[in-house]
Amino acid sequence: MKNKIIIGLLILVIGGIAFLFNEEPKASEEVESLEEVTEPTIKEETKEISKYKVDIKGAVNKPGVYEVDSDKRVNDVIALAGGLKKTANTNYINLSAKVTDEMVIWVYTKDEIKEFKLEQSSSKYMISSCNCPTLDNTTCLNNSKDNTNEKTNGVVNINTATLEELMTLDGIGESKAKSIIEYRKTNGNFKTPEDIMNVSGIGSSVYEKIKDRVGV
Repeated sequence: MKNKIIIGLLILVIGGIAFLFNEEPKASEEVESLEEVTEPTIKEETKEISKYKVDIKGAVNKPGVYEVDSDKRVNDVIALAGGLKKTANTNYINLSAKVTDEMVIWVYTKDEIKEFKLEQSSSKYMISSCNCPTLDNTTCLNNSKDNTNEKTNGVVNINTATLEELMTLDGIGESKAKSIIEYRKTNGNFKTPEDIMNVSGIGSSVYEKIKDRVGV
C-alpha cells in the first residue's frame, strides 16, 4: 500500500515538472512575440525634427531671419514675424508650403501686385495673372500657363524667365543667365529687349543671335 502511494506521488511530481517545462517556452514565446509587434510601432512614431533658418521679408510686422522646426509651414513663419500688415496681399504665395532651410518668403503689398500686373499687362504678351518678379521668393506661385506660352511661341520674356528658360537662348549659358537675373533684381525690369546688352558679358554679337527670341 505504501509503495503504491509513493509511486502515485512520484507520478504527480514528475507530471508537474513536465507541465512546467512545457509552459515556460510558451510564455517566453509570447514575450518575444509582443516585442516583435511593439518595437517597430515605437520606431514609426518617432520623427526627427530639424531646425531651419527662414528669411521672411515684405508686408509683415517683424521681417527677419527666424529659426523654425522643419515641420512648420509658411503660415507659421508669418505668425512668428508678427503677422501680416494691412497692406499685405497673399494671393500669390503658398501659405501652406512646408519650410526648407534658407527659404526666402516675400509677402507682397497690394500696391506692389497692382504695379507688377500693370507692367506685365503692357508687355508684348498679355497674361491672366501676376508672375512674382522677385525670383528669390521661394513661395511664389508662378503662372505655369504663361511660362508654357512663352516656350511655345519661342520668345523668352527676359523680365520673368527662369534660369533654365534663359539658358535656352543661343549663346546664353548658366553664367550669363545668372547675370541677367542679377541685373533685373538690382536695376528692375528691362524696358526693351535691347537693354539686355547692359548686362555684363552680353554684347551686340550675342544680342544679334537672340534678338528674335527675347521680349519684355
